[in-house]
Amino acid sequence: MKDVYILAVESSCDETSVSIIKNGYEDVATIINSQIDVHTKYGGVVPEVASRLHLENITMVINECLEKANMSLSDMDAFACTYAPGLLGSLLVGVEATKALSFIYNKPLIATNHMMGHIYANMIGNKLSYPLISLIVSGGHTDLILMESEDSFKYLGSTLDDAIGEAYDKVARILDLPYPGGPNVEKYAQSGKPTYKMPQIMNDESFNFSFSGIKSHCNNLVHNEHQRGHEINKNDLACSFQNCVTSHLVDKTKKALLQYNIKTFLLSGGVAANSFIRNSLKDMCDEIGVEMHMPEKKYCTDNAAMIGAAAYVLYKHKKFSDLSINAQSHITLND
Repeated sequence: MKDVYILAVESSCDETSVSIIKNGYEDVATIINSQIDVHTKYGGVVPEVASRLHLENITMVINECLEKANMSLSDMDAFACTYAPGLLGSLLVGVEATKALSFIYNKPLIATNHMMGHIYANMIGNKLSYPLISLIVSGGHTDLILMESEDSFKYLGSTLDDAIGEAYDKVARILDLPYPGGPNVEKYAQSGKPTYKMPQIMNDESFNFSFSGIKSHCNNLVHNEHQRGHEINKNDLACSFQNCVTSHLVDKTKKALLQYNIKTFLLSGGVAANSFIRNSLKDMCDEIGVEMHMPEKKYCTDNAAMIGAAAYVLYKHKKFSDLSINAQSHITLND
């Protein structure tokens, strides 16, 4: 069977990334141009600035990836891009660049869902077996998904309010920690102890998540302590918060795995780079005899390699797009 090479573009937020993926499993070359230094000045991603920087960088990043792989655009079997969900202006840059490549080289265009990319980051250098349950944890998503096969997605539960990554970022602001918030909360938590009392989150029979209450609890706790003239131990509060939200993830995931009798579990999304969350879920899977997969940390945050891996699944099923495809800011895996 002929090897399939896909050049993939990811530009859904503030990373301009291009990858060449072979047969869905092998990362031939990946380039990530990060905008973090620019957005740090503003304490978060500024959409207009992000899209402008994507426009400035996209051609350079494509060329750098081809040079790293020692390949040419004519060597590609298909071109893929993230078309949803994400920041509309940022997505448009990647979509239009990829559409141009598909048109010029007369190769298939594969419009790929960003969240499908996060799931299939687990396929890089790895073989997956089905059925499985995937937990996506990111700045905009907290979803439990049952996959009976490689291209079927059944939502078992989702966050009812804030995503876990958003909660981490908000608690970082409450504690006056620098951007990016999530990794800094994790860093502070490593030096702390769970000394602050946290509420129990959604102890019900559903597989849904909720993180707005814990964010409000932390905000009120800090406010009340300041009113009393007390200093907040940032390390301890970060640790208390992290223990609480991780227990929430573990409890809901364990319940789903047991109820559906699933023996394979995937962790994915930007928050999957959090070592405490990774280790806690791994301990739970070991306890109940479930095989757990999680991407290397470099494939957890936004990157084009995961888009190329997901695009290969779509390529096999001949799920191609035409040049009328457009970027969309909000979409599910089944849309």
